[in-house]
Parts: sequence; C-alpha cells; structure tokens
Amino acid sequence: MNIEQLYEYCLSKKAVTEHFPFDDNVLVFKVLGKMFLLTGLDTWEKGEAAINVKCDPDYAEELRAEYQSVEPGYHMSKKHWNTLRLHKGELSPKLISELIDHSYDLVVKSLPKRKQEEFREF
Repeated sequence: MNIEQLYEYCLSKKAVTEHFPFDDNVLVFKVLGKMFLLTGLDTWEKGEAAINVKCDPDYAEELRAEYQSVEPGYHMSKKHWNTLRLHKGELSPKLISELIDHSYDLVVKSLPKRKQEEFREF
C-alpha cells in the first residue's frame, strides 16, 4: 500500500475526513471528528512508511507478538494504538486493510449516541 492508496482507502469510508491538526506533516483521518488513523508524511518520503491505528488491547498484544512490524503506538496510548511499520514488507496489504477497518470500527462503536445517529444518516 502506498500513500495514495492509503489516502483513497481511508476517504472511501463513511463519514471520514482528513486533517492536519498537529502540523503540515502529520495526516490524520477522522470519522465524525474522532481519529482512527494517522501517519507522518515524511515517513513515506524517507521510505519508512508507518501508520498508527487504534486496536483492541488484547488483539494489539497478539499482533505485536506475531509481527515485528507491529509496535506499540508511537506517541500514542500504548494500550490502544499500534504503529504499523509498512516499509518492512512483513504485513500483507490485506492485513493492513483489515487493521485500518478494525481501527475505524472501534472508533465508530465508541461514538456517543448522538454521533452514532448522525453516522447512520450519513
């Protein structure tokens, strides 16, 4: 997955918007205002592509044990976020997509009732 594919995949999801809330390097994807993925654009430029995704804590531990390319979330809650080192080539495109979907789904499920109603109408 390259940065363009990541961008298109994330924006194809319902109610997703892109933001640069920290600086002009960190691209953040949100669903109804809640972050589900972020990436440093400079990591892609350097050939060290990485993304941070939200993850169920037990599943996060399983992934970290199984894959060297999955680490506790860089600059994030280590319990609820993973950093995926895409440039290492260990993670299949299918798994990367599944982990993005998992992150998105976790955030959607955690939305307050009012936002969930808005999501259903989107």
